[in-house]
Amino acid sequence: MSTEFTEWLRSQSDDRLRALVSVRPELITPVPAHLEGLAGRACSPSAVGRALDRLDRFTLAVMETLVVLGAPVPYRSLRAQLARALPGTAGPAFQSALKEAVERLRTMALVYGPDRALAPAPGVREVLDGPAGLGPPAEEAFRHHSAERLAELVQDIGGGDGDTREALAALLGDPEIVGRLVEEVSPQARSALNELAWGPASGRVPNARREVRAAGAQSPIEQLLSRALLAATGEETVVLPREVALFLRDGRIHRDLSPLPPATGGTERDQRLADRTAAGQAFTFTRAVEELCERWSVDPPGVLRGGGLAVRDLKRVATLLDLPEWVAGLIIEVCYAAGLVAASGAVDGEWMPTPGYDGWRVKATEDRWAMLAGAWLTMDRVPGVIGERDERDRLLNALHPDLRRAAAAEVRATTLAMLASTPGVAPTLDAVRARLAWEQPRRRGGQRDQLVEFTLREAEQIGVTGLGLLSGHGRALLPETLDGPGVSGDPGGGRVASAARLLLPLLPEPLDHVLLQADLTAVAPGPLTGDLRRWLALAAEVESTGGATVYRFDERSIRRALDAGQGAEEMLAMLERHSTTPVPQPLSYLVTDVARRHGRMRVGTASAYVRCDDSSLLDEVMADKRAIPLRLRRLAPTVIASKSSRPTLVDSLRAMGYAPAAESLDGDVIITQLDVHRTESTLAARAPVTFGGPEADVVAAAVRAVRAGDAAHQARRAPVAAPGGQVPRSPATSTIVALREAIRQGSQVWIGYLDSQGNATSRILEPARMEGGYLTAYDETRAAVHRFALHRITGIADIA
Repeated sequence: MSTEFTEWLRSQSDDRLRALVSVRPELITPVPAHLEGLAGRACSPSAVGRALDRLDRFTLAVMETLVVLGAPVPYRSLRAQLARALPGTAGPAFQSALKEAVERLRTMALVYGPDRALAPAPGVREVLDGPAGLGPPAEEAFRHHSAERLAELVQDIGGGDGDTREALAALLGDPEIVGRLVEEVSPQARSALNELAWGPASGRVPNARREVRAAGAQSPIEQLLSRALLAATGEETVVLPREVALFLRDGRIHRDLSPLPPATGGTERDQRLADRTAAGQAFTFTRAVEELCERWSVDPPGVLRGGGLAVRDLKRVATLLDLPEWVAGLIIEVCYAAGLVAASGAVDGEWMPTPGYDGWRVKATEDRWAMLAGAWLTMDRVPGVIGERDERDRLLNALHPDLRRAAAAEVRATTLAMLASTPGVAPTLDAVRARLAWEQPRRRGGQRDQLVEFTLREAEQIGVTGLGLLSGHGRALLPETLDGPGVSGDPGGGRVASAARLLLPLLPEPLDHVLLQADLTAVAPGPLTGDLRRWLALAAEVESTGGATVYRFDERSIRRALDAGQGAEEMLAMLERHSTTPVPQPLSYLVTDVARRHGRMRVGTASAYVRCDDSSLLDEVMADKRAIPLRLRRLAPTVIASKSSRPTLVDSLRAMGYAPAAESLDGDVIITQLDVHRTESTLAARAPVTFGGPEADVVAAAVRAVRAGDAAHQARRAPVAAPGGQVPRSPATSTIVALREAIRQGSQVWIGYLDSQGNATSRILEPARMEGGYLTAYDETRAAVHRFALHRITGIADIA
């Protein structure tokens, strides 16, 4: 870190410093003590790398040009160099983009200085390795060569005597000498140079370390190595020196350059239709989440030994929801990220809903969806890799701990932001990838392209997008700026509420009626209210889903409702109240017939007993061969006893086709309902990161603290020298009295103090308290609070 850079940073206004820490919030985590600390942190390799990762391709090209040009560069020279890479003339768009790029680099403290002398910040050159595809300068490329070999190279290219890298670099920096050397080599060698000219600048060749003089060079690579047009960096690796590459590029640093992002072509769509489509998918996704949690409330799947959900359980969820497995995995992962499901324990645990699900379930549909979408946007898990294998060839299951990817949330947000920038046009996957590669070229890669693909298909499935367009309620979830490094751990209550408000008018109105049919089915022509849907799930079986849901009534479902405490008259009244058609006679007969037979046989505890007023029915049970394992014994014409437990006896009789009802010791019918399982959430807390940097008040407070600390840091004074080199000396008693008086008045004093080596120094102190043989005081000399041993104070004098 240079003093010049620190002084430039110190000269910036508070507004500029606030802008800096807003776009680079890691610089105030924690808040540095002074501006020297801020400058040092801004120039650290990790901080510079993170800042460079946020630059678009054009701004990064400006940064690379400044690094390659070396010394402080005038703005005009920078503009002229970049203009050479434009496909056409440098028009107003280029002029405006260049000014914005330079100003952005200054704001991020990657470039400093006035327009007449722009310079990269300290640390940028080291981090920006291989700028614009160029290799290292000649001095660095030949750093492993011996003095003897350097002298041979200098002589062979006509430089006279010299055995230093500086001498060789000076020769290669002369375009006339490099041009002559290129003309001397064969066409094959020239072709090899052209392949390396625009990068990558390194390659692999056999026997790269073989030292051959120019006169004895035979192969194309030997010709290049002997003339210093290539530098051997290893036994089989060579690199093209930067000076040679710039000659081959005709002095241009970049081949082609565009100040504008690539056009994102695609299919034009109607935004209103896309919003309605997305709203329909949002409703479907929310209902699927509820159906999954309801099923896992009753029948929770187990947790694998290594964590995650078994493949067979994922297939069951896909079958239950009638969805592809990747969609089922997405639903499960979003439930987990939203805190709706969790594991009940680390060993032999089960995946089941949390108490948070009960609160989520009673919310309005739009609020439930907004919570799910916000969790998906911010989670660091990647459902798309479910079913793939890791580097150890282990299968990645749903809910597996290894599904986390640090860049997942940031890629989702930037992808959706890119969709937000193309209203009315649904771009293709390749167009999205090309645009993001331009916006963040240092972050591109195979994993990033995969995350972009996952984001687009998951957003469509969740209802954030519709027909390839970002929906209005999906846009509301995004922050206003995407200049920060990540996404907030909480998408923001205001944005969630706004998204829910925009979604509400697009959702279908819940219905409170069904169409009863003579074939014992009920057709729900649309989404039902929560109470009616839960009642139908108890009294009927779902036969098919889609635009309309078909429920089928049968003896088992009616008996399930009766077991839950429903009566025949109550069930028929419920059907009449919520049916647009009269209750069909077959359905009425089914309900009354099952209710008439339900409970005629009573099971109690003997271990268990069966009693029934109809003795012929008990005769039938005793004669049934399937009842032999129950070891039944007739106690009376209307009573049978068994050694089996009451639940086992009830289940066995139901399997035999009877409809018994369990009763208590008092003879009351026991109402049985499905058990509902819950577990506490075990989600690990995630460190929040932000898109647009910290809040404005946090930024302002941090800048004030840095300024105050820097003022104190600069105000430090050297130890005071007493006349004749003496330090204050006074009797111990008068010293203690004077210190107490200074504490009482809050005044400053001048003391003499012996350090641990016995050297006498002078200090300017503002005493605070005195106890236990020590004086606690603010040391003006060192701008810090210290403790001083009283027996080492040689004396005290007035500050005047």
